[in-house]
Amino acid sequence: MRINLLSSFAAGLLISTTICGAVYFSTKSDVPKAAVKTSESQTTVKVQPSENEMKNTLVSKGYIVQTIAEFDKKMKDAKGADQKQAAPADNQSNKAVTKVILNVSDGMTSIDVGNMLVRANLVPNAFNFSKDIEKKGLENKLRPGVFVVDSNMSYDQVVSTIFK
Repeated sequence: MRINLLSSFAAGLLISTTICGAVYFSTKSDVPKAAVKTSESQTTVKVQPSENEMKNTLVSKGYIVQTIAEFDKKMKDAKGADQKQAAPADNQSNKAVTKVILNVSDGMTSIDVGNMLVRANLVPNAFNFSKDIEKKGLENKLRPGVFVVDSNMSYDQVVSTIFK
């Protein structure tokens, strides 16, 4: 193609675009150019449930609801019971008994519990513990709470204490 022909074509496109733009912006019509959505605004007010309603909802879904005072009392009772049980056990045998208080919080998994038991030398491997829990079908039975286990307990007793 020749340069004159190409520049004439480009000039024609520029002129036609300018004319179309001028016509578009200069005409005023009563019809809106874009669809207008009409909507009614509704105001919703969230009502906070009462404390009893929240507790009942959580309890019905399987959660344990405690106040801080109740939790502290249970912790003191558990520690006191451990100390009372530890004294007679020491008199009966010279074998050292390891007592562990496990505090299972919401969102913990069986591998997290296994890691705590490994640190307490009650279970040799956290991963194997987790796999065993899955084999037994207990992975959904873990609930938040405070559990006391010791080295005198058998493996099945430890599992049944934590996974009720």
